Amino acid sequence: MTQTIFSVEGMACEHCVRAVTQAVEALPGVSGVKADLSAGAVTVCHDAAIQPVEAIRAAIEAEGYAAMG
Repeated sequence: MTQTIFSVEGMACEHCVRAVTQAVEALPGVSGVKADLSAGAVTVCHDAAIQPVEAIRAAIEAEGYAAMG
């Protein structure tokens, strides 16, 4: 398993945290997601062979947030 930390811009409330968490959790190969609202960060445990970083970033951005990681 790989752990990737994304810096996410635009998360302003618990609704934002839920939206990002649910979008990433739905991806195959993802085993854990932890969003930290105050830090503006999302930590994702994933199998990089199944779910590459670019696909996770795309899922976060599809929810309307800018992601770097």
